[in-house]
Amino acid sequence: MVQKAKILLVDDRPENLLALEAILSALDQTLVRASSGEEALKALLTDDFAVILLDVQMPGMDGFETAAHIKRRERTRDIPIIFLTAINHGPHHTFRGYAAGAVDYISKPFDPWVLRAKVSVFVELYMKNCQLREQASLLRLQLEGSEKDSGESKESVGLLAELSARLAAVEEQAEALTKQLNDESTDAAAVATAAHLERKLTGLRRALDALDPGTGSASSVSSQN
Repeated sequence: MVQKAKILLVDDRPENLLALEAILSALDQTLVRASSGEEALKALLTDDFAVILLDVQMPGMDGFETAAHIKRRERTRDIPIIFLTAINHGPHHTFRGYAAGAVDYISKPFDPWVLRAKVSVFVELYMKNCQLREQASLLRLQLEGSEKDSGESKESVGLLAELSARLAAVEEQAEALTKQLNDESTDAAAVATAAHLERKLTGLRRALDALDPGTGSASSVSSQN
């Protein structure tokens, strides 16, 4: 079972964090507070997050500098960042946010429904990626087991069928999500992330299809990995 996704909320004002928690509580995910850029970077050292809501105007390390640190780290560079700001300095200010690696830039006061919908898209994409990693891990374990057993038994054939069925379920969900994003003309970053997920699924499907008990290709696939 996939655990709840973690959403990082970064703002130096407690009342703003409280408001974000009230808006996002309906998503039933784990909300993690950070009152500064430094505190956010510490949280990112140990936990995985589906999305980061990052206030731009903060004393000390502001949102732009915090985002730059996040994007420089291998572990965190792909986490979507939604900038939140109470000040709108025009197109140049917005461009700076996107240049810092944000997938969206929202001015306060924002529509709670819109913010919740945007965050839910990235949470769903994160969940699909978690499912994909679990399936890939299970596949690797089964490949290692088949190498030790030498030869393909009925049990291994049944295992491949089960893996194929599980992968098919994830593929169906990913396809539905991609269609939903395209139909709703959601953020380009979300659409691109969904397409990337589908490409990963295609690669996993090819590897699974290559595991034909009659051809001995399981060992071949394993050696390539």
